[in-house]
Amino acid sequence: MQPTPTPTPTTVPIMGIPIAPMPMAEAAIWISAWVKSHTGRAVFTVNPEIAMLARRDPEFAAILRSADLNVADGVGILLAAWLARRTVPARTAGIDLVEHLAAIGDSLGWRVYLLGGATGVAQSAGEALARRHPRLNIVGWSAPDAGPDLDDDTVAAINAARPDLLLVAFGAPRQERWIARNLSRLDIGVAMGVGGSLDFLAGDVPRAPRPLRALGLEWLYRLVRQPWRWRRMLVLPAFAIAALRQVAAGRRREG
Repeated sequence: MQPTPTPTPTTVPIMGIPIAPMPMAEAAIWISAWVKSHTGRAVFTVNPEIAMLARRDPEFAAILRSADLNVADGVGILLAAWLARRTVPARTAGIDLVEHLAAIGDSLGWRVYLLGGATGVAQSAGEALARRHPRLNIVGWSAPDAGPDLDDDTVAAINAARPDLLLVAFGAPRQERWIARNLSRLDIGVAMGVGGSLDFLAGDVPRAPRPLRALGLEWLYRLVRQPWRWRRMLVLPAFAIAALRQVAAGRRREG
């Protein structure tokens, strides 16, 4: 399935963020085209936590609105779309999109750079990808601080490696801010914020069993294994309330 011949992907507004209502395979087609054209595009995976951060931070919201592609990472985004009577066909988890792109890159010989994560995580994730996809060129990894003081050195190291795809794993909103701040200086095809995907790739954090993922309960599995995440999970009911309020406000305006 090829994307429609438009300059940018079609989007629908979900909680004020333009989300591309497309399955992962179609998102990968867009990303592959941008890698081939080497045009320096930004791709973000949006979940309820990111959406709530954007509601509190206008600058962060503007970064998400300026992205070339935002995909729905999280069943909460699908629920918010349903409440708003908009169709987003499926969740696209960041780790699933990374794995899908790695398979494409393996067939095309893409050059990939991994940035962020805890010490040693980017290297372990890169080595794991290389084992599974031997024709994928892992051209570098590093885990510097996400602060602006190191931007010049980090950008220089990335450009020297000449990657097609840059995976940035500083966590939201730091990774999105880093990409927005440096994208114009990067000689790449696509920069993608991938959050904790490198931890999954490195094997440091196990994924939920596939049946739980299919039911949208991966968050519950992670909470059981990492109970310290409970504070972060409080965003889910807050997100649901915000989505209901936004729908109600929209219907009042329609009335």
